[in-house]
Amino acid sequence: MTPDAVTPGGGRGATRVLVLNCGSSSVKYRLVDMADGRRLAGGLAERIGEGDGGRIVHTSGSGKPREQSHLFPDHAAALKAVAEELRADGLGLDAPGLAAVGHRVVHGGTRFTAPTLVTDEVLDEVRALTPLAPLHNPANVTGIEVARSLRPDLPQVAVFDTAFHATLPEHAARYALDRAVADRYSVRRYGFHGTSHQYVSRSTAALLGRDPAEVNVIVLHLGNGASASAVAGGVCVETSMGMTPLEGLVMGTRSGDIDPAVVFHLHRVGGLSVDALDELLNRRSGLLGLCGENDMREIVRRREQGDAEAGTAFDVYIHRLRKYIGAYCAVLGRVDALAFTAGVGENSAPVRSAATAGLEGLGIAVDPARNALPPQGPRLISADHSRVAVAVVPTDEEFEIARQTFALVHRSRG
Repeated sequence: MTPDAVTPGGGRGATRVLVLNCGSSSVKYRLVDMADGRRLAGGLAERIGEGDGGRIVHTSGSGKPREQSHLFPDHAAALKAVAEELRADGLGLDAPGLAAVGHRVVHGGTRFTAPTLVTDEVLDEVRALTPLAPLHNPANVTGIEVARSLRPDLPQVAVFDTAFHATLPEHAARYALDRAVADRYSVRRYGFHGTSHQYVSRSTAALLGRDPAEVNVIVLHLGNGASASAVAGGVCVETSMGMTPLEGLVMGTRSGDIDPAVVFHLHRVGGLSVDALDELLNRRSGLLGLCGENDMREIVRRREQGDAEAGTAFDVYIHRLRKYIGAYCAVLGRVDALAFTAGVGENSAPVRSAATAGLEGLGIAVDPARNALPPQGPRLISADHSRVAVAVVPTDEEFEIARQTFALVHRSRG
């Protein structure tokens, strides 16, 4: 697809997409020209609704970031500040060439399995999914509402974190619960980080010079939140996060997999309330709970100095990661590539080394010298004799949202 020349007002030739990622107290944004993939501007507005201390950090093109203090009582104020920053660079919401706004929406349930043009009905259905993502979907909805008010004539597209995992087969998506209870309360595996897993699996195939439909990839998205996926020929067939982002790998502050009876025990014997248990498992567990630190760089440093708690935290993290790698080798049957991405996956050579050590029997071997190289874009770190390609692939969720948004708008205009 070759876009036509840029024209004003979101017309047929417009090629720019503004991506908005509205969190509970922040807005990340990026303006992308899909004619050539260039990042025209981007930034972060943070501490929304938290009183003093709000700020916006904005970067135009490849220039230096500029930072301004702001008072952001709500997301509407933050998004208006974003619009002003863009306008100052001649890239405002009313500037020529803006084709659409793409919004990250965390939870699409079973209803939304692809990027979707926002209508009043769609927005109502996203609101109805709030019980499945109470911290995220309301902020996502607010971002859409404000963007629609600022440019009611412009297509708004919702891109869902859960959508890439909608292809999970029933045996992978369904928990072994009473069927009627599970169906009544929408209890199933949804998976998250979908835009990252989709981007990285496709980019890994490109790194290998192959069509995504020919490649089976295990993607390890390792940030403060962490998830794994098994992607067979471009289609996700298994993922580690479940009904919520709590299940799966050990994360910065989340426990990941745990015996459900631990919750009953802590309630009955420890007297912890439901809210206290939620706080414990989501915000006070994982690496933080094990050693008081959730920054992997600091954990590695402490471990190298002989800190026992940091060493245990690292070992628990790696053990869980290796279990999932092995399990997904079994799920896929044939693995062509293992891809590390996100903050830890892209930057921590010790994690990549430990996670793959001793997996030669699965065809996985890492070259120590390649693994130790500093971050430098997509690259292979596997040993020459490794049957499975091991890659480090920087993720780009904002670009993936822009790509999906532009493709949908382009199709809808014929």
